Amino acid sequence: MELTQLLNNVHTIQVTGEVQRKDVSGIFYDSRRVKVNSIFVAIKGFTNDGHKFIADAINKGAIAVVIEDTNSIPEHYFHLKKIARILVPNSRKALAEISKAFYKEAASKLFSYAVTGTNGKTTTTFLLKNILEKAGKKTGLLGTIINVIGKKIIESSMTTPESSDLHELFFSMVAEKCDSVVMETSSHSLALERVYGIPFNVAIFSNITSDHLDFHKTFENYLDAKKKLFDGLSGHSFAVVNCDDINYLDLVKNCKAKILTYGKNENADFRVSNISFNLTGTRFSLFNHGEEYKVETPLIGEFNAYNAASAFAAAFVGGIAVEQILEGIKTIPLVPGRFEIVSGKSKKAVIDYSHTADSLEKAISNLRKVISAENKLVTVFGCGGNRDVTKRPEMGRIATELSDFVIITNDNPRNENPRMIIADIEKGISKTNYEIILNREEAIKKAITGSDDSSVVLIAGKGHENYQIIQGVKSHFSDKEVAEKYLAGS
Repeated sequence: MELTQLLNNVHTIQVTGEVQRKDVSGIFYDSRRVKVNSIFVAIKGFTNDGHKFIADAINKGAIAVVIEDTNSIPEHYFHLKKIARILVPNSRKALAEISKAFYKEAASKLFSYAVTGTNGKTTTTFLLKNILEKAGKKTGLLGTIINVIGKKIIESSMTTPESSDLHELFFSMVAEKCDSVVMETSSHSLALERVYGIPFNVAIFSNITSDHLDFHKTFENYLDAKKKLFDGLSGHSFAVVNCDDINYLDLVKNCKAKILTYGKNENADFRVSNISFNLTGTRFSLFNHGEEYKVETPLIGEFNAYNAASAFAAAFVGGIAVEQILEGIKTIPLVPGRFEIVSGKSKKAVIDYSHTADSLEKAISNLRKVISAENKLVTVFGCGGNRDVTKRPEMGRIATELSDFVIITNDNPRNENPRMIIADIEKGISKTNYEIILNREEAIKKAITGSDDSSVVLIAGKGHENYQIIQGVKSHFSDKEVAEKYLAGS
């Protein structure tokens, strides 16, 4: 597609320099990836400002540069280099617009499901993918753990990719004859316009609790970011929202889509009732317009009943037959690092991604309901560095009040002092039923080998992650692998 055609799809303030009538070879926001005859979009990132690398992009062969900062580089430089200078009000939105056009609006050719919320996004997307595949739909998946195009698995580096990468993935899905896509939609991606302009057919809201305040600064900003997803829905779309969350009305205020609710609330469109669960799975009833559906899933816990209910509702409005929905929920494989059970001879460990106060409380509370009173519950957890510090003391309080014993350890301290992170955690603790072991493997080892034979160990915070970052150095580390290692003899 020629540059002139692509520019017709972008909201511009001014176009100067030389607009060459050439086919564009690619859209890039990273100057290191720029190719000859490509477009470079200068966006302001967390640590770097793309405007600083405009000259690098031009030297690598970019024929046009999209900017929002007029002070970044003199205008005459573009004339000198015979390059198009495209001034826009928002570079991130422009990146989404131009990528959508470049990749032939592939997103509009897929029936798309977006899932947002503090907790439950990954599990809900896995549920939906399994449901859709049981219904014969070739489905793409985009999320925290992996990206999937049909049978092809692609490593995921972030929950929701940057918009140009996202539209390239959609394009690949269409090329592979996918007809549906299910994706996690993070608050970061919404705030940073990564999903701007995507015509979602169904959007799911799971819940919202305090998290990511290192980025959003206030809970109100965090909620506003989530709200963007529902503000952007058309009147032909569906919003499936958890009405048991007190913030749901604020979230769907001014939403043009048809709003459907799920939860225990007696007025919910999809009402959850009679939840029961043990270490083999969860069962519950789901009521909709006078019909009762018996739902079974190998996923464990009340929170997974909510995840399954949201997936049921989303698939239902997406036109999937009830029998196929129930079969998809019943046959879903365990989601890596999401309340994943690892068994030894006499002990069990549960690997869970619970890294917020709310998710940690739910994980411990649900475990308490499925283990007998004589089983001791030992929790191993830490908090990530260079992230929201407000949740640390609350997580310390929850862990020590709800567990028999707690070992506080490193999560991903990143560039923070690990002892300072743990000092923040300790601010919320009033009990003495804990110890500190900085080395995460040693902490897991102590929890497994040093506890009673009938104990259950919750290893919280990292879930599926197979790495640890300490002082900026990333190394391999898997909670599951370490747990299996020490459970082998327990």
